[in-house]
Amino acid sequence: MPPAEAATTPVPYPLSRALLEAVLADRTSDRFVCELIWPRLGYELDGSGTWSAGPAADASWRESFPIEPQFIAQRPPSVALTRSIPKQHKQLLKEQLGFGGYRIGELYPRRTRRATAVNWLLARLAERGEPLPDSGPLPELREQPADPVAGHLGDLPIS
Repeated sequence: MPPAEAATTPVPYPLSRALLEAVLADRTSDRFVCELIWPRLGYELDGSGTWSAGPAADASWRESFPIEPQFIAQRPPSVALTRSIPKQHKQLLKEQLGFGGYRIGELYPRRTRRATAVNWLLARLAERGEPLPDSGPLPELREQPADPVAGHLGDLPIS
């Protein structure tokens, strides 16, 4: 049987341009987007399936969000994520992915928060000097939700 720590510290899902573009295109669940960020922030998966701030998480995250911050469903974690992006990396969506933003009819909190999540992931790569591969593993991609406000089946309501 593997050690308990192996189950609590999963390897973060590998990032790629294709994956980040799928997130921006709303082809993944909101939870999947959060699971791209949680382990990179130092959150650990416990035996009940909850992500909790571990010792590697910055103190500000541990104090403000001791358990899995819902970056897409809730505004305060999304704002904290935005503020944690270093100023010199605020334009990486445009610079690296050529993302010009959503059109007026596509501006929904879920989608703008996805853009924030992708920008944070790009900033983290930049801070660590890591490249962004063009391709890599992808989860099973979903169709865009019929109702972009509600999101995919199982996504938490937006607050």
